[in-house]
Amino acid sequence: MSIGILACESLLEYVEAAQEKLGTEYPVFVLDYSGDESPQQMRSRIIGITMLLPAEMNTVLVAMGFCGGSWNQLSFDRRVVIPRVDDCVSMLLNTDDAYQPNPKQAGHLYIMEHNPEQECKRLCQQCPRWKVDSCYPKWFANHSHLDIVDTGIFDCYREGYVEKAQQCAQMVNCTLDYVSGSNLLLEKLIGGQWDDQFLVAEPGQEIAHKDFFL
Repeated sequence: MSIGILACESLLEYVEAAQEKLGTEYPVFVLDYSGDESPQQMRSRIIGITMLLPAEMNTVLVAMGFCGGSWNQLSFDRRVVIPRVDDCVSMLLNTDDAYQPNPKQAGHLYIMEHNPEQECKRLCQQCPRWKVDSCYPKWFANHSHLDIVDTGIFDCYREGYVEKAQQCAQMVNCTLDYVSGSNLLLEKLIGGQWDDQFLVAEPGQEIAHKDFFL
């Protein structure tokens, strides 16, 4: 079995950590992520990058979530394995073997621990810079907490990190906090432990929303 990993750019460092832990060296193909793509745009990017994968690669491990339906109604000429989660944040919030496609809490925003500035940009870029004063209070009115997802992969308690994360929390008028996460789903994905937390689409099988969310 020839295996490759298709990784969302936001999860690349987590994929590297999982490979290091498991002792694997699968080639990684990075799907660039700017945070403002529509599901249709992301779908086009997925199709484009999969067409460039080596022909002999018969199994693709997907290090990303469903991403607003980006994978819906796609099919490929090779096996594709995808965690059954709605997005990358939910992937890192999974800490055990229970199926949880979206463990996020209402009223909470989340930043992944690897880069607080990048994550803040992801949260805030939906509002034009010249409208931030009027946009932010309305856009984030229903959120009270900004949680750092602590997977233990990075030191997200160091002074410089917390300072940048606190600046982000102030921008969206939220209380900064931490929530426990893990790299478990990526480790299971790369380690071949494909249970109910994963969708295994065989060659020619159309990926459907109903299969993604049990």
